[in-house]
Amino acid sequence: MLNFRKIYIIVFVISVIGLAVVQYQYLKIGLNLAKVQFNAKVGDAMQTIQKDLSNRNELTFLIEQAITKNDSYFALSVDSIQDASSHFLNDFLVDRFLQQGIKTDFSYRLVKNDSTVYFTSPNYIKKEEDKQLEYPIVLKGYLPEQVDERLILQVQFEDINRYFLSQLNGLTIPSLIFIIAIIVVIVWVLRSFYWQKNVITTTNTFINNLTHELKTPVFSIGLATKLLDEKSDENLKPIVKIIKDQNDKLKTHIEKVLDLAGLENSKYLITLKEGDFKPKLRAICDSFQELSVLEEVDFSYDLQEGSYFILFDSSHLENAINNILDNAKKYAVENPKIRLQAFKEQQSLHIEIKDNGIGIGKEEQKKIFKKYFRVSTGDIHNVKGYGLGLSYVKEVIRLHKGRIELNSEVGIGTSIIIKLPIKKK
Repeated sequence: MLNFRKIYIIVFVISVIGLAVVQYQYLKIGLNLAKVQFNAKVGDAMQTIQKDLSNRNELTFLIEQAITKNDSYFALSVDSIQDASSHFLNDFLVDRFLQQGIKTDFSYRLVKNDSTVYFTSPNYIKKEEDKQLEYPIVLKGYLPEQVDERLILQVQFEDINRYFLSQLNGLTIPSLIFIIAIIVVIVWVLRSFYWQKNVITTTNTFINNLTHELKTPVFSIGLATKLLDEKSDENLKPIVKIIKDQNDKLKTHIEKVLDLAGLENSKYLITLKEGDFKPKLRAICDSFQELSVLEEVDFSYDLQEGSYFILFDSSHLENAINNILDNAKKYAVENPKIRLQAFKEQQSLHIEIKDNGIGIGKEEQKKIFKKYFRVSTGDIHNVKGYGLGLSYVKEVIRLHKGRIELNSEVGIGTSIIIKLPIKKK
């Protein structure tokens, strides 16, 4: 169990890491697509800016006065003209970028061919690699002609990676939320599962210890009953018989609990041997038929000719079949009829047991082989037990590499089919 637990944890960790890697790759692809889209928008905006600044207008005339430091037209100092040019150019660029859907912060500077800076935006920051992107716009037309120099407007977008990530928030944030939710749910499920396992293990240990402790007084009661039976008179015989029957019943329940616990805890407690199961099955049927005559149960069986050569543990497989027959008898109605049929089909031995009992509802059929589950018996109050019989039967058939099928209808009866693989001689 500990090895399986380690495997579950390793698979879970690998799955989470794999999911995170896949999401990271998707994020990289998204960032690349965002950059391609951003560059396309900037290219369109640059063409518009280049075109608008190529003509003579109020903005280009003001920029010309700032570059040439000519204060004869405006009643302002050169510094004031340059400041005004910087702010008006900034507003112009903001408007053109917004037209293309670009809303991130940017700065700029106007330089000539020999890198002489004429003026910069108020928020200009020196470029840092991998944090800003710079786009040069070579100006044409009016301004270069007036100053007779090659002018370049350098636009720089600040903290561009944060901008790209903000464009992908619709993907990154939900992905992170879902990954965290998956981790939380799986951890909670695993904790609940192992906590439940510990509770079941503790409960089984307690039950097993209790049943072992009960075996001693049961044996003592059986011995005392035997001695009392030998020395009692005819008046006490019925009372002694009741004590003996109830003690035998308690002993049977204890053995059933121990057998089931043994099968659940260790597969080595069952020993499969090759052999012909037909004589064993016939002996079970003959014994049950004798009991049925005493209890007025109509029981018959039909065993197909030939040998039933299978791998089986005689004790456990016989107990499993007896459990099914006993259930068919316990849940019977008036004029109970039980039929056992055995035949070979498609390399399997089929053992089918039918009855005309109270039947089992569809919802209960899903739980019938679960430990401690008991079918509601309606008006039948003489059916007692702990819901261990069919759980034991299923475990025995599973260890025999077989299958068990149930067909039932309320008020009509139940059919249970055991299918065991046939061994070739």
